[in-house]
Amino acid sequence: QLQLVESGGGLVQPGESLRLSCVASGSTLDYSAVGWYRQAPGKEREGVSCLSYDSSATNLADSVKGRFTISRDNAKNTFYLQMNNLKPEDTGVYYCGVRNNYFCHWYEFSYWGQGTQVTVSS
Repeated sequence: QLQLVESGGGLVQPGESLRLSCVASGSTLDYSAVGWYRQAPGKEREGVSCLSYDSSATNLADSVKGRFTISRDNAKNTFYLQMNNLKPEDTGVYYCGVRNNYFCHWYEFSYWGQGTQVTVSS
């Protein structure tokens, strides 16, 4: 059974950066699309980014384009979300997800982690 553990969240000021990591265990990520979604208090879940199994195709939400980058290291069974120029509206719990498919389909995932809190505030 695939398990995912996120890390890297925290409290930062607007304009600062964070890098989230998601480590997978129990199964290889080599053949899976991976991604991130977030949920802010009182708001619906929002897909943030998704990356195909071979990193050839990337989805990014319009709200984070130009600021966030998704990447993966299959040798480490890990993927990342680099978040630059963070804004207060980026605040929320960030979850990593894995899809049982080579490619992304919207932000549908088969497995997800427990989440890591990101708070952007001055």
